[in-house]
Amino acid sequence: MLHAIFLPMAIGFTIFISGMKLMELALHRLAGPYLQQILYRSTATPIHGLAVGTATTAFLQSSTAVTVIAIGLVNAGLLTFPRTLGIILGSNIGTCLTTELIGLSLNKLAAPLLLLSLAGWLITVLLNELGLWPKMGSFRLLETLRSSAVALGGFSLLLAGMAMMQAIGPAVQESSLFHWFLDKSTSSLWWGLAAGAALTAIVHSSAAVIGIIMGFASIGAMPLELGVAVVLGANVGTCATALLASFSGSRSGQYVAWSHTILNAGGALLFMPFLGELATASGWLAHSPASQIAHAQTIFNILSSLIALPFCYLPAFRKLPV
Repeated sequence: MLHAIFLPMAIGFTIFISGMKLMELALHRLAGPYLQQILYRSTATPIHGLAVGTATTAFLQSSTAVTVIAIGLVNAGLLTFPRTLGIILGSNIGTCLTTELIGLSLNKLAAPLLLLSLAGWLITVLLNELGLWPKMGSFRLLETLRSSAVALGGFSLLLAGMAMMQAIGPAVQESSLFHWFLDKSTSSLWWGLAAGAALTAIVHSSAAVIGIIMGFASIGAMPLELGVAVVLGANVGTCATALLASFSGSRSGQYVAWSHTILNAGGALLFMPFLGELATASGWLAHSPASQIAHAQTIFNILSSLIALPFCYLPAFRKLPV
């Protein structure tokens, strides 16, 4: 079990997280100088905040990063809590881009994309070292190209790590622990919700957990309804990082983290009785079991945010002085 499951899982997870963080840092470097201004100027209403939160999260590829940034802005007094409500809703929608890309089964492109990113990065380094770039354009453009190459490299590592983690599916399928989990889940899909929440809280990456579930679904090792239940749990578990980030901050910052938690936990509780319908709806647009899991995540997050959006306009929220 050590060599067949845990070692490949650990290596694949390390590569996946490294790629995700590398991509996140590179994209944050591209958008960083403008991010705070965009969040401040474009969140006057919840619907504006939802649009900005969606676009920002889709660009940064991390709802946790956007939520933590919002908490930091509130703690610093640069943003009020009511202005973050739309951002939180949008961050849940924007984060679906990662799982949708994984659902396209782009794992075979990992090596070519990595080589392309390395070539792009080396070209920018050589242009800078040889002093050729100042004659060709601005230094800002050079930094943009370099950060884009690094982001592409991070995405290729994400794909490579996901391929390694999904490759352990047959070995996991034969393990006694997995059979025990499936037996428990046949009596109640709440086991899937709890497993998704716990795993995501531990690894701090809902995309990694959902990607693994896609691998299980693609080989028929896990029923689709159980996979969707784990996806809902992963959305709940991702709130752990925001809660940890808010503990040492202001009361307003804690409100941001708790609103994120209430949105995800409330949405999961609302959709749990309709897992069959959610799996069926996602199947209408899917071309594979893996993409069906990804579409279920997208449908769940979009509907949860749209259902919660009218509540953000309640006077009780809009008049809060924090």
